[in-house]
Amino acid sequence: MFPGACGVCLALLLSGCGGGTRQDANEPKGTFAVKIAGASFPTQQSVARETRMILRVRNTGTQTVPNVAVSIDSFAYTSDYPGLASNKRPIWVIETGPGAIPQRPVESEAISPPGGGQTAYVNTWALGALAPGRTSTFVWHVMPVKAGRYTVHYTVAAGLSGRARAQLEHGGPAVGHLTVEIAPRPPATHVDPDTGEVVPGAYPATP
Repeated sequence: MFPGACGVCLALLLSGCGGGTRQDANEPKGTFAVKIAGASFPTQQSVARETRMILRVRNTGTQTVPNVAVSIDSFAYTSDYPGLASNKRPIWVIETGPGAIPQRPVESEAISPPGGGQTAYVNTWALGALAPGRTSTFVWHVMPVKAGRYTVHYTVAAGLSGRARAQLEHGGPAVGHLTVEIAPRPPATHVDPDTGEVVPGAYPATP
């Protein structure tokens, strides 16, 4: 199991601690068939150039998925540099997560709004119930901040408490990965003086 999926499974352990109602009391128990209908993340990226990761999950079963969720374990790395308040350092900074951005009660400018799919679980986003034959689209707007080659692992769940499990049609776990290369600087571009368009390459030298 990928580390990013631990937040979903951890609820099974926490629900037995202390008094009160179990966290998974209202989540139906069962296995739900899904398909990764699409997964995209540009394979070539560069530091400080915003990009998007998109994941589409389709319900291929006959029952409604209680709460389709995705966990990602790879937007950060673990640093051993001494004296850090947290050893988790970002590879990508999430500008906006999946889900609709909530309407603000007054006119203001939101800075990096989390998106309506944010949950209390680390690195996990949920978009609610998913009817048979329907597809949910998860979109992360991210900013690469660390150059290198990385593999992003994702896990799809049918709920947040561990009672509802998602699996692919052939019976395997609903997981996948995407590998990308982040360059240390954006590629050179310039404005074509004849067309006004931004084109690849350095500006032509003056003769």
